[in-house]
Amino acid sequence: MDSTAKRRTETVEDVVLRYSCRGMHILRTYMDAKFCRKAALKLLSLEKGNILLTTGFYVDGHAETDGPPGTMALAVALRKLGYHPVIVTDKYCRGFFEMENLEVKYMNIDDGRNAYENLLEQYRPAALISIERCGRNEEKDYANMRGASIKSRTARVDLMFEKAAEMNIPTFGIGDGGNEIGMGNLKEVIRAKLSLVPCEVEVDTLVISTVSNWGAYALAAYMQQIKKIRLLPKFKEIKKYLEAIVKMGSVDGVTKQQTLSVDGFPLEVEKEILDALNRTALLAEEEEERKAG
Repeated sequence: MDSTAKRRTETVEDVVLRYSCRGMHILRTYMDAKFCRKAALKLLSLEKGNILLTTGFYVDGHAETDGPPGTMALAVALRKLGYHPVIVTDKYCRGFFEMENLEVKYMNIDDGRNAYENLLEQYRPAALISIERCGRNEEKDYANMRGASIKSRTARVDLMFEKAAEMNIPTFGIGDGGNEIGMGNLKEVIRAKLSLVPCEVEVDTLVISTVSNWGAYALAAYMQQIKKIRLLPKFKEIKKYLEAIVKMGSVDGVTKQQTLSVDGFPLEVEKEILDALNRTALLAEEEEERKAG
């Protein structure tokens, strides 16, 4: 198969699972074939209103570079579609989202269930979305990719997702390892196939990807394709955003270095994925128009 034909058969889901090295290709066999498209369609079916998005994974005193760029991109896309995004995070992401004029609620590390119930009461959200946010695992701890506890450095935003489920508020989760909010949907598989202690917090709709940012970009790509509105950021926009948050202290979650890389992948890979998503969304749109015509 030549490269052009390969591009035409590659789906958004294929793109975001490139370079899978932490078992997401294994989890894919337990997901719907078009799990990203399914999530995008569910987002687009929501009534216009507030959408609460959370991110910020603690790494050595900082928030890692995976999560905030995807959250920013998805929040801006939702705003263009008429929703009001609100970022819910903790102090390690301070300043990351105000530069995009997004509303932010900072939660304290020791905030309990009442604080999150009050937040839901205040905003009455149409949905909650988590992008690379640590959730409580089956040992009632919050652990990083190395299995070390970060409970004392992680605001318990997952409590908001559990309360939202009780209130029938739709919830979405994007993860890339097994310890993120939403991975509870596949906890049995993660425990058996990936040999780690999984997050136990579930969501209505789960998206997996090699890097969580890529899953968020995938939702923007599909919504762009469906709504015919430019929603997916170009690489230069993401690079500029990464430069800004790294200057604020954000670090690569794998290397722990304050560099323009994400989960150990150099900036060139981020460009490759964004370019491929832009191309794949465009090709899919052209194919739909061809069939309709």
